[in-house]
Amino acid sequence: MATLQQTPISLQSKTPPPPLSSALTARSTAVSFSSTFTPLNLKLTAAAASTSVRRGGGGACGARMNATAAASYAAALADVAISNNTLETTVADVEKIEKFFAEPSVFDFFTNPTVDLEKKRGVLDEISKSSALQPHTVNFLNILVEAKRIDVIKDIVKEFEIVYNKLTDTELAIVSSVVKLESQHLAQIAKQVQKLTGAKNVRIKSEIDPSLVAGFTVRYGNSGSKLIDMSVKKQLEEIAAQLDLGDIKLNL
Repeated sequence: MATLQQTPISLQSKTPPPPLSSALTARSTAVSFSSTFTPLNLKLTAAAASTSVRRGGGGACGARMNATAAASYAAALADVAISNNTLETTVADVEKIEKFFAEPSVFDFFTNPTVDLEKKRGVLDEISKSSALQPHTVNFLNILVEAKRIDVIKDIVKEFEIVYNKLTDTELAIVSSVVKLESQHLAQIAKQVQKLTGAKNVRIKSEIDPSLVAGFTVRYGNSGSKLIDMSVKKQLEEIAAQLDLGDIKLNL
């Protein structure tokens, strides 16, 4: 996952999380959970059950089903985080999860159906301990592994981010640059995005993009629909257009 810098965010939930419609006895794990974590088990199990019958479909239909499943899982995780007043620490957990599963070897290991479930649990336990994940986050990952839905973990991360941003009136801005920007520069960018959007909070996600040559770009808005381009690459493209260089390709 790209380096993340974010402005302080405080959440005061005015309404309790929505009631869960299904019920299932929570399974026992190596981790001890209090009854406050039961809703996560219930809703995650319901989400798994609702998508398990036809999840093998491919194409556009399969993609839609995966998106629906990811949204359900993300909502369940957000519900328990709100009910336990751990939304901020949970989003930090999700950022760690994103980083883990960005590694192809890790993702391939957990999505490989030939790998024994106990081996996956063992690796998951090591990851959880080394990263100090919260108990309900550990439970969340274990349920995904057991339900064979860990394959949608990257989509769940995206959906959770959307839920979190809506709950906290936060605008996500993705800053791409050739080298890592200093924290004060990211803070200035965050302030500018806040002025443009009127959002209460702004979270900055940094990414490295060597193709920009120099400078940076900022994407924000719905699915990154808005762009601020301050890169040298953009400037060179504009110069080429003004000089009417036609189909001459720039070697960047």
